[in-house]
Amino acid sequence: MINETRISIIGGPGTGKTTLAENIGKKLDYPIYHLDAFDHLENWKKRDKNDRDGIILKKIEEPKWVIDGTYKSTLDERLKRTDMIIFLNYSTLAKLKGIFSRYIKNKGKEKPEIPGCKEKMDFHFIKYTAKWNFKTRKTVEKILNENKDKKILIFKNRKTLNNWYKTEFNEEINLKF
Repeated sequence: MINETRISIIGGPGTGKTTLAENIGKKLDYPIYHLDAFDHLENWKKRDKNDRDGIILKKIEEPKWVIDGTYKSTLDERLKRTDMIIFLNYSTLAKLKGIFSRYIKNKGKEKPEIPGCKEKMDFHFIKYTAKWNFKTRKTVEKILNENKDKKILIFKNRKTLNNWYKTEFNEEINLKF
């Protein structure tokens, strides 16, 4: 079983970061922080970036946590404080499938991890997801290379993640879309 006390789950949209964070956090009885919740106020209003980053940097000082989200502006600082990094490095097609499946399943429902915000889909988000592997992944991989002293787990698909979770926690997790 995991014995690390600070766990960062990173990757593009639609990879299951939130579901994984919820499951791991509950299993270990760790606080769970969703970076999207720090970025958005009610009705998807954006929080000031400096305020958001200040909240994140304060949370990472805590002794134990599971944090899901990539947010490049604080990624380097978070990973320096992290004991274990889980990188959900899925294909663009898998990410797109993930965001569309989530939207269909939860359209109009409030997102539990972002109170006051209902599941939505727009062209900007689809475009961001489609370009994530070409833009953001390179930055993530560079920062991971700078943190080789950490325990880093990289999953290329949900099947291998599900197998790891089952082995680690002796139960199945449903990360399928």
